Amino acid sequence: MADKEGVTLSLEEEEEEDADVALAYKTPEKKSLQEIQELDPGDESLRKYKQALLGVIPAAVDASVPNVQVTRLTLMCEQAPGPITMDLTGKPWGRRKGYQADGPSACAGDLEELRGRAFVLKEGVDYRVKVSFKVNREIVCGLRCLHLTYRRGRPVDRDVFMVGSYAPRAEEYEVVTPAEEAPRGWLARGSYRVRSLVTDDDKTEHLSWEWGLCIKKAWED
Repeated sequence: MADKEGVTLSLEEEEEEDADVALAYKTPEKKSLQEIQELDPGDESLRKYKQALLGVIPAAVDASVPNVQVTRLTLMCEQAPGPITMDLTGKPWGRRKGYQADGPSACAGDLEELRGRAFVLKEGVDYRVKVSFKVNREIVCGLRCLHLTYRRGRPVDRDVFMVGSYAPRAEEYEVVTPAEEAPRGWLARGSYRVRSLVTDDDKTEHLSWEWGLCIKKAWED
C-alpha cells in the first residue's frame, strides 16, 4: 500500500530486525485457553492459580469476530485543549454525533477517513499513547504496537511498544505507553504520515491503519 507521497508501507522493516533476535528462540507449543484450563484437573491449587491468572472462560463469541479487536488509540497530553482520540471500530462518519471537523480533538471511525486526517501535536509537549483493545477467545501472546513514521516520503522514525500477553475477557484492556516528548524546533514542525500496526508473536496483523500527524508551534497555530 502506498500513500499520496509514494511511500510503500510494509512489515519488512520489522521482520528484518526481528529475524536477528529470533534465531535462538524456540516458540513454545501453542495451546488453546480451554486446553490450559483442563490441564492437571486433579491439582486444586493449580486450578485456583489458573483461575486467578486467566479468569473465567468467557461465553462463546461469534467465530466471525476477531480474537483481538483494537478499538481506540489515544494521544494523552495534559496540555492539549481536548482529547486526541482515534476511533478504530470502523463506524461510518455519518452516524457519529458531536463530531468536530477541525481541532485537536477531531476523530474518525472510518479507517479510510483516518488516512486523510491530520492530528495536531504541539512541539515539545509530553504525551503518552493509550491503546484500548479486547481479547475475545484465546490468549494473545506478545501483543505489540508498531508505528512507522514518514516525512516527505522518507522513513524518519520506527517506534515499537510492547503491549504484552492477555487472556480473553468481556471488558476492554487499556495499556498506556511511557511518557515521550514531541519533537521541537522549526526543523521538526510540519506534516508526517504514520502507519500503525498491532501484531503479536505469531505475526498476526490484528489491525493496520494510516493517519497524519502535524507538529505545530502552538495548538491553534
